[in-house]
Amino acid sequence: MGNFVLPPEQVTNEAIAERLKKSAMNGIKDGLIKKKNLIYLELNGCSGNIISLLNGQNPDFEYAFQSMVNIQYSNSLMVSEGEKAIDKLMKAMDEEYILAVEGAVALKNNGLYNVIGRWQGKPLTGLQAATMLGEKASTILAVGACATHGGVSAAKPNPSQSVSLQNVLPNKKMIKLPGCPVHPDWFLGTVAHLLLYGEPETDNLGRPLMFYSTLIHDRCPRRPFFDRGIFAEKLSDKTCLFKLGCRGPVTRTDCPTRQWNGHVNWPIGDNTPCIGCAQFGFPDAMAPFISFDTTRVVKDE
Repeated sequence: MGNFVLPPEQVTNEAIAERLKKSAMNGIKDGLIKKKNLIYLELNGCSGNIISLLNGQNPDFEYAFQSMVNIQYSNSLMVSEGEKAIDKLMKAMDEEYILAVEGAVALKNNGLYNVIGRWQGKPLTGLQAATMLGEKASTILAVGACATHGGVSAAKPNPSQSVSLQNVLPNKKMIKLPGCPVHPDWFLGTVAHLLLYGEPETDNLGRPLMFYSTLIHDRCPRRPFFDRGIFAEKLSDKTCLFKLGCRGPVTRTDCPTRQWNGHVNWPIGDNTPCIGCAQFGFPDAMAPFISFDTTRVVKDE
């Protein structure tokens, strides 16, 4: 038995996520990890990130929100409504909490382009909620493209004068999870990491390295076609989509190996160029998403 060697642990995204979930479950069961309060605030956006999170696995959304955190407020998921819901939001500030924010912050007319409820007979704007809750949060997560850099909500002509969460909380450190929408693993995995090990290591833009360290281009299964100069001329072609507008060479995420919809597929696997939704500057800086001008010159790639 002294020479017995265990087989190596699997290092697939699914296997790593499963180990992370089991570690969190065991830690909570043994009393080594304490559940934390979570406020999930939806501001100026389409609510696409909270919908994406419902598709989470390892840990799944139900487990994460029932066993890992005490959810104190969520615009979409809580039972309470109206001023009763806002009262719970205000009371949640009396204790330590993690603040997760999806959506951009609308500035026009002192934030009145995005009202999330009424409090003490007056409208409560997303701008008020973001600044008030952000100042007291123990950890802040900017969830999705709109929260991290303005995203679609701040795209031209930006009639609501929307900005990123960091713009209204310039002195607060925050973990940024860009994507449109965010992959459920990126959010749930970050929350699990906070419980198990504290804040994950991030790059200079605040993105967790465990999810955003590598360019899509470097792990793309069609990279060999790029290296040999074989490019698709139309969307159904099975070769490199770079000259049709693929933004994989400038976008840092693990989409090629993580994949979406229960780790089933991803845009390039479905013959669609990456549109760079997880890149800062999306969508304006990533347009046009598809170009049939295969002779175009891309200056920054």
